[in-house]
Amino acid sequence: MRPTKKVTKASRFEILQKDCLEFLKSLPEESVDIIVTDPAYSGMNNKMNFGNGRIVGEYKKGGNEKWFPEFKDEPETFLYFLKLCHRVLKNNRHLYIMFDSFSLLSLGHIVRDVFDVKNLLVWDKVNFGMGHYFRRRHEFILFATKGYRKLNSKSIPDVWRIKRIPRGIYPTQKPVELFDMMLKASSSPGFLVCDPFVGSGSSSIGALKASCDFIGADISLKACRIAKKRADCFLKTGIDIYQKRSALPEDLKKSLQNKLL
Repeated sequence: MRPTKKVTKASRFEILQKDCLEFLKSLPEESVDIIVTDPAYSGMNNKMNFGNGRIVGEYKKGGNEKWFPEFKDEPETFLYFLKLCHRVLKNNRHLYIMFDSFSLLSLGHIVRDVFDVKNLLVWDKVNFGMGHYFRRRHEFILFATKGYRKLNSKSIPDVWRIKRIPRGIYPTQKPVELFDMMLKASSSPGFLVCDPFVGSGSSSIGALKASCDFIGADISLKACRIAKKRADCFLKTGIDIYQKRSALPEDLKKSLQNKLL
């Protein structure tokens, strides 16, 4: 795979093994320029009583965590998480939080208590995955602001057609192109991008591609090791070792080179 043309040696990253709340409490007030994150929600898995979960084990037995402890996303905890995000985010900056259908209905409305919610974006995964009753082909990204800041472009649609990662290094690995879109819309070179649930590190690759600095955390040591190795290799070589191919559908690849969707 050829190195990306956008890698910059000036960018820096830091990935810490910390609980998301402790991580956010450790950051200085108004110290980050943009937050992009995909929380490890527990709500749907616990409510649905799934059997053998590929991510964290057997829910009917109350855990048996294979990869990482999920974020216990009761409304009170989620509100506290949002308030910590608000504290560390600079004024006139943007926030992107990913939701599945269940967490959007149970928790999404709470974001309005802390941030100015502007849009609900739809990630069309192109290829559908597992599901209950209807097979899932989409997730949501809630876009909100602290203060006022325009997007970098007025031509960005609210549906992003980007293929999911079916067999990644990490069970909930998201395509880098999702974070490319967020950062192309909201970042400037030199911004500090923050992700309190770094997972496989896709957000860090998006930040480095956008000539931004990055700081993130994950409670899983395994996730931190993966994300650090991935970001370090990308910074040195411009190669993403854990997403070898573009996640854009074939009909979009040519027309979207160096452009927004």
